[in-house]
Amino acid sequence: MKKTKLLFGMGILAVVGAVLVAADHIDAPGTTGNTADIADFYGFESPSNPENTVFIVDLQTDVLPDLAYGPFDENVLTEINIDTNDDLIEDLVIQAIPRKDTMYFFGPVIPAETGKMSEVMVGSPLGQVAISGESALTTTTEDGISLFAGPRQDAFFFDFGQFNKVIGGTAPEGFLPEGEAVDTFDGANTMALVIEIPNSILGETTAKNALGLTVYKTWVTTNRKQ
Repeated sequence: MKKTKLLFGMGILAVVGAVLVAADHIDAPGTTGNTADIADFYGFESPSNPENTVFIVDLQTDVLPDLAYGPFDENVLTEINIDTNDDLIEDLVIQAIPRKDTMYFFGPVIPAETGKMSEVMVGSPLGQVAISGESALTTTTEDGISLFAGPRQDAFFFDFGQFNKVIGGTAPEGFLPEGEAVDTFDGANTMALVIEIPNSILGETTAKNALGLTVYKTWVTTNRKQ
């Protein structure tokens, strides 16, 4: 794989705590509905091993069932950015980029560039996994890193129709209660990237969340090749 510079496309910020979640879902101007659109970013302690952290990045909001195996874009690099000194600049990155039927992961590594530009860190391979179709395919490296890439049911619950009515001023009653709200994304898929990685590889936690727990300060971005 050649080194390739990519220009920042869009991103969202999420601080990883025990279980803290950030979601975008059709909100980012100029990226809605394209292959660089970030839907969700999850980070949490592995339920099976407290010494591991799990990162999940969902791309391409509302990939409908008939597009269940919609492709990842080979021109889009996804980066999990990690701030280790609390200056809100990425000190380490974990990267994922597809080639044909395989997702390649790199890092954690000091990035060649920070901010809106990026470069595939081909000298720091993390692992690779076949992109899943109907059956989920995972792989675990010799370093104990588990990887997955492929379509998954969108876990985000959101009544998008009612949301539009609320912001449009036609729903003075506000959001509907449980049992009446409609999950717009029920039955839709996202294209998911999943990494379970030992904390020993990530290094020490450097931030605290609202509960006072030590956490990794991290966010996810996508960069499109120009």
